[in-house]
Amino acid sequence: MERRRATRRTVAADEPLAHAKLRTGAQLIVLEASSWGVLIETTERLLPGRHLDVHIVTSGGRMLVRCRVARAYVWRLEVDAIYYRGALAFEQPIDASARAFTQSSVLASMPTAPAESYAERSGQGDIVFDERLTA
Repeated sequence: MERRRATRRTVAADEPLAHAKLRTGAQLIVLEASSWGVLIETTERLLPGRHLDVHIVTSGGRMLVRCRVARAYVWRLEVDAIYYRGALAFEQPIDASARAFTQSSVLASMPTAPAESYAERSGQGDIVFDERLTA
């Protein structure tokens, strides 16, 4: 029996949506996303039922989303860290579709000029003061 409100998709590591942040500063890696929630991985301990504010980059730009921890569990143990996976349920839907994050064909087809290098500086690179300071 399917209980999800929306279909979910795997988030590519190079998408803006792949990296989110708690309002308190902890980093979140988004693994899967739908318009009503995300599956994340973090070193921050998450407690089911806890309400969080998460900074997410969507097609509309960076936004602060209020969510609830639906479930959380220990995913991986390392010598210096504990990694958790958790499901965050959003209070309001967001646009998490893959097409929302692709560049438009117009921008992708525009030619880009090569970057110009800085002019070479002559001299030793020391700062020379022309005036003497007087007390």
